[in-house]
Amino acid sequence: MTSHSDALAELSAAGVAVWLDDISRERLTTGNLAALMRDRHVVGVTSNPTIFDHALSHGDYYNEQLGELALRGVSVGEASRAITAYDVRWACDVLRPAYHASGGVDGRVSLEVDPRLAGDSEKTVAEARALWWLVDRPNLFIKIPATRAGLPAITQCLAEGISINVTLIFSLERYGEVIDAFFAGMEQAAQAGHDLSSMASVASFFVSRVDTEVDRRLDKIGTPEAAAMRGKAAIANARLAYELFEQRFAAESPRWAALHAKGVRLQRPLWASTSTKDPAYPDTMYVVELVAPDVVNTMPEATIMAMADHGELRGDTIRGTYEQSRKVFEDLAGLDISYEDVVTVLEEEGVTKFAASWQELLETIHAELERA
Repeated sequence: MTSHSDALAELSAAGVAVWLDDISRERLTTGNLAALMRDRHVVGVTSNPTIFDHALSHGDYYNEQLGELALRGVSVGEASRAITAYDVRWACDVLRPAYHASGGVDGRVSLEVDPRLAGDSEKTVAEARALWWLVDRPNLFIKIPATRAGLPAITQCLAEGISINVTLIFSLERYGEVIDAFFAGMEQAAQAGHDLSSMASVASFFVSRVDTEVDRRLDKIGTPEAAAMRGKAAIANARLAYELFEQRFAAESPRWAALHAKGVRLQRPLWASTSTKDPAYPDTMYVVELVAPDVVNTMPEATIMAMADHGELRGDTIRGTYEQSRKVFEDLAGLDISYEDVVTVLEEEGVTKFAASWQELLETIHAELERA
């Protein structure tokens, strides 16, 4: 049994990078992010439109910058870029020691392209270039959703030397396509002569939302067999994603071997959406059940604190579970719950939710600029 105070250290030692799924000017100004690095083994940060909207709506840490932007009469779109890039640049600087200590593997901070562009490859690439230039830090990740239109944008950005966090992955099939997009991008980056050792990528697999959607369908069925399947789909899905990661990045895989020989790093799977949404589940479930080498777990602060307080690790909880994980989806299919339908709904919903959050962020900024 782990002594609670060391659970995060043990998680890190097991090969799981602890990242914070939050950013705000307040965290940066007060030194909270630096404290989490020092005390809670945090070595990366992810952000999204919802997080920025929340940060802007609470407290007055953005007032000075908002006042200056209002004086300059910039558009709401430009203001949103200026505000988010400012926070991300600062966070990149705070995390630079983790970046250097890990040889560029960790210490990364993610900034998302406008999710309303998720259906347009060219606009996504143009926005990614602009944000990469604006933040101008080697430990930045540009976040691009793994939509059909996102895949060529991911390849193109990597080909240009831009490090990418591929977000909103729900299905195993799409994850395979994300790995293909990564390989193609890094092959082109190598041909273009980019410094491959400075580049990195993660593939963000969303976890808890899978249970939210599947459990909703199980509750509708309402039988004891359905009730017994609650809370199993998300972990099984992530574990099968790790199996795919192992297969595609195996030393004997010719395409990966050729890239690895040129100094390309693994595209690590990242577990996103790891706070439990159902109070019936343990609050550390999506951390302790998804432990294996070479992964990232990005957690809200509450989940990090829960792990520090009462997280109990049981070693590697992914490898050796693949058959039992496949059985979960066979059993769900037996209850007429279609995996394909679940992941399609989740991807569409994910893009819609982030686009709505972005719209809210712009409205918040518009209101704040008016007030300033």
